[in-house]
Amino acid sequence: MDAARRLWTRPFPPLDPDVTEVVLTVDHTSADPGERVVCALLGRGHEGEEGVFHLLPEDLTARYRRTGDVLAVTLLASRSAVAADGADGLSAPFDTLPADPLDPARVVLLHRETVTDHVPATRGDELRPVLLLDHVGGSPAPEDWAGLFENGASSVSVVTATEHPPARPDARRAR
Repeated sequence: MDAARRLWTRPFPPLDPDVTEVVLTVDHTSADPGERVVCALLGRGHEGEEGVFHLLPEDLTARYRRTGDVLAVTLLASRSAVAADGADGLSAPFDTLPADPLDPARVVLLHRETVTDHVPATRGDELRPVLLLDHVGGSPAPEDWAGLFENGASSVSVVTATEHPPARPDARRAR
């Protein structure tokens, strides 16, 4: 499946139709080991508003990187979080997950890229989080998201994001 079709920069109407978000879809039926771990970690979320879960940065984080007109998003997990889910019976070849080159205590679960002029916005001094839209099967089109979410066929998880390389604080405020 084309990973670019599973990473979008667009408004997410159930949350705020006027704000551009970075949204990744994750499929509970995926055969990809990293995506399966992401789906398992979604169970660790803490519900905020109905159907929206917030994940602890100790469990799952996202990292943005812009290179020219390409926005890349990498989902990372701590080795201890992955090991805990492995101990809970999730059958995936965890040893195939690559180490994060910037933090060996973390593993890379997913990496997706898309061509866009979108620069992730900030809230205060922090980057806006990445939204994970989990679902079962296929890759839902953005026009289907609101219906999936409202019908309970999907949930949204909010994942803390960082940037690599980190922007200079004065440059970030100028955006």
